[in-house]
Amino acid sequence: MKADAYPIKARMVLRVPRLWLITLLLSAIMVALITAFYIASVVDPVAHLNGLPVVVVNEDHGATIGGQPVNIGHQVQAGLTGSQVLTSHLQVQTSDLAAATQTMDDNNAYATVVIPPDFTRALLTVAGVPLANPTSTRPQITILSNDRAGTLGVGLATGFLQPALDIASRQVGHQLRAHVPAGVSNAATRAILTDPVTVNTTTYRPLPPHSGLGLSAFYIALLTLTCGFLVGTIVHNGVDSGLGYATTETGPRWRQSQPLPINRWQTLLVKWAVIAVLTAVVSGVILGVAAGALRMDAPNVTLLWLFMWLCSASVAAGTIVLLAVVGGFGQLLALLLFVYLGLASAGGTVPVQALPGPLRFISPVDPLREILAGTRSIMYFNAQGGAGLTAGVVAAGLGLVFWLVLGTAVVRWYDRRGLERLSPELLTHIGESVAQYRAKEAAAPEPEPEHSGGQA
Repeated sequence: MKADAYPIKARMVLRVPRLWLITLLLSAIMVALITAFYIASVVDPVAHLNGLPVVVVNEDHGATIGGQPVNIGHQVQAGLTGSQVLTSHLQVQTSDLAAATQTMDDNNAYATVVIPPDFTRALLTVAGVPLANPTSTRPQITILSNDRAGTLGVGLATGFLQPALDIASRQVGHQLRAHVPAGVSNAATRAILTDPVTVNTTTYRPLPPHSGLGLSAFYIALLTLTCGFLVGTIVHNGVDSGLGYATTETGPRWRQSQPLPINRWQTLLVKWAVIAVLTAVVSGVILGVAAGALRMDAPNVTLLWLFMWLCSASVAAGTIVLLAVVGGFGQLLALLLFVYLGLASAGGTVPVQALPGPLRFISPVDPLREILAGTRSIMYFNAQGGAGLTAGVVAAGLGLVFWLVLGTAVVRWYDRRGLERLSPELLTHIGESVAQYRAKEAAAPEPEPEHSGGQA
């Protein structure tokens, strides 16, 4: 090899300002956006919390004192629904217990406050008020936590409900002191009435084993989205390499195939056909490893696979379209939109109701949120449509249609305008050059083998 065969040196390239400017700008912008998305979503969930759904159920039958009906459960319920502290952060609904449990089964509430039927009678009994039907049970209120909806959301809900119920307990105790009979009033009774209500937190429908403490659905949704992005990127590069529009480099081997005369539209059809198959395969691989090898709890595994296939195909199609429309920067755009923005706005860890306004606004249109909703429905809520499966299927289907329509319109417009990747004339010239090179290589005499030693 001649010494001057490669005259360009590293120091010459490093002196080019454009190299530094473009790489610095792209890196800084991407990292700034990713950091803003991530940190904004988790830095202060309580400050952004608004509209987190909880339910209050009052089953208290009340009691009668001196001919007057008394229902302390109604007072507690009214205090919760009228509390400005609660309602400024939580969406407090009231219903009966059957409707409340259905709401939690539909993944539409993080917790339910249950005031029991004998609540008033238990409080009056503790206060020593004579009743026709006294009860021996302690006055208590139960918070049913819906861990399947998300443990951080449950923590935020109970973090507001517990202090509110503690305040209600002290207020009720203060009111009851006026009804304590003179002969019953003593230090022990007064001590009990300072905080007479016990608040218990109980998990409603505990999560199954091998469910990652409620995070398995989030990770499966994230893997579905990531695999869609990866399949789209791999197929884009692989098809372009096979068609001769991109190079391949493996170790020291560099290869460029002869470009084939194919337009943008036909190339896009090839890529879409390949991702339709590959996303089905990779979705099965995810479940094979997670549920098969690692024993993750995965009920309705066939339905889960079909849903994952649809979602990953939608993301892969979108990635392919962005690469076809924008070019090389489409990969960065797809990574930013699908992966990083999705992680920040999906509500997988921090509930959507605790996200900052911009992320909460973006959340409904970013695919990861609906992928997560459908995955949670299948894995934790018996695949009920109202628990997120219907919304997930509709969103993934509409997303797939959107990307197919957008890709078709833009790429065919490129072809009609003559915006070829390589013009037919250039393809012809390349073909002739390749043929001449191969003919020259074939006609070149083979080098004679070297012999060591003398003539025979």
